[in-house]
Amino acid sequence: MRSQIPFPYVPPDPFQMEQLTDCGALFHRLNNQLGIILANAELLEAKLKDEANCSRAAQIVTSAIEAISAARHIRERCQDK
Repeated sequence: MRSQIPFPYVPPDPFQMEQLTDCGALFHRLNNQLGIILANAELLEAKLKDEANCSRAAQIVTSAIEAISAARHIRERCQDK
């Protein structure tokens, strides 16, 4: 919940890693953030009553799943090289 985040919230910079060449750590952080988006979108979708807003939440769920899949695909392609 936003109320638990100290104000002002400054998200961590994923590019401030000790080793920028560590793609595994970068993909791990990306997956964590996408997982949070997915979980919150699923909760929102389950709680909404009206059709229009529920449909919008479902689109976010679908997009988050697609983004997770794309990140996994990119990570696998990077590991093959």
